[in-house]
Amino acid sequence: MEAQRPGWGGPLGAGGMSVEMPLWRAISTFRLLALAYAVLRFFGSYLDFLHPVSGWIFLGALTLWTLASTRAFAGPQRCTWYVLATDMAFTVFGIVMSGYIDTPARIAAGAPTLPTIWAAGTVLGFAGKGGWRWAAFAGAVIGLANIAGHGGITPDNLHNIVLLLVVGCAIGYVIEIARAGESALTRALQVEAATRERERLSRDIHDGVLQVLALVQRRVGESGHPEELGELGRLAGEQERALRALMTGARPADPAAAEETDLSVLLTRYADDRITLSAPATPVPLPARTAAELTAAVGAAVDNVRRHAGPAARAWILVEDEPDAVTVSIRDDGPGYAPDRLPAAEAAGRLGVSQSIRGRLHDLGGTADLYSAPGQGVEVELRVPRRPQD
Repeated sequence: MEAQRPGWGGPLGAGGMSVEMPLWRAISTFRLLALAYAVLRFFGSYLDFLHPVSGWIFLGALTLWTLASTRAFAGPQRCTWYVLATDMAFTVFGIVMSGYIDTPARIAAGAPTLPTIWAAGTVLGFAGKGGWRWAAFAGAVIGLANIAGHGGITPDNLHNIVLLLVVGCAIGYVIEIARAGESALTRALQVEAATRERERLSRDIHDGVLQVLALVQRRVGESGHPEELGELGRLAGEQERALRALMTGARPADPAAAEETDLSVLLTRYADDRITLSAPATPVPLPARTAAELTAAVGAAVDNVRRHAGPAARAWILVEDEPDAVTVSIRDDGPGYAPDRLPAAEAAGRLGVSQSIRGRLHDLGGTADLYSAPGQGVEVELRVPRRPQD
């Protein structure tokens, strides 16, 4: 299942609809109603203006623009920044023009501008497109136009400016929250669908193919003729690891993005009957060098498990994909080690942990933490930033 990222009002899937689309339809309807209000308001008082013909010309142009841009204001894809800039230009020009075609007495008495509440539609458009910050910007520009071109600083102007800012910022914030929630929902649906499919495949594979391959590999190892059956055992082992990788959800890296590598694919080499790999259902892309170094550090930790935890110990590799970092944890159920063991090993010249693990993570700008106590196993937590750091 593939779903478009809904960050700018994209659909959740084929035939889906963004949760913010009703807000855009409301903004488009508001602009039409506000235009009708502005025309009726001017019709009732145009004889009181110094230059009423200029007012009718502006309202005629505003009507044409509103009707022409109604479809654009139906959604964030069509409502481009050029459309919003033109809308802002009409608003500011109409406000400033009102100060020239109206009488000083009417302006001093708090007469409305030519666009009246139509100006709020511009602020709402900026809120829908860019969130509350762009709404605040649009409200501030319109407020300055009111102060500079129509009446100066008056209680009415200040009241209108505050109202525009509050409403615009509130709508913008609501839309940002809606987008964030929709994005999280889309990702959750993708992961759920992939997990269900992987579980279905895992049941079928585990009940048949994996058991047969594991049996073949064991029997080959016990056979008295390894020269005849060695190749068969090797192939069976490769197929078992490949199928286990499929069951954990690892996917090949995208060849079109050679600069990035799926970490899950690289880590599948360490999964076997003693070591379990748990990775996200979706790829975990990292820069190629970062992925290679992190994989090598994981390999060093796994090698320590095989050498020191005992032949019956099991281990688990957990991959956590976060927005700004990737964390890989390696945990075993072996005997663990005493707190002074690592310093003593470094003093004796055994630098596997300090160089192969901590050294690699330090070079990547990440961290490597080890936790252990006698009888409680060992846990190694490796964390690297998603992008290399200087």
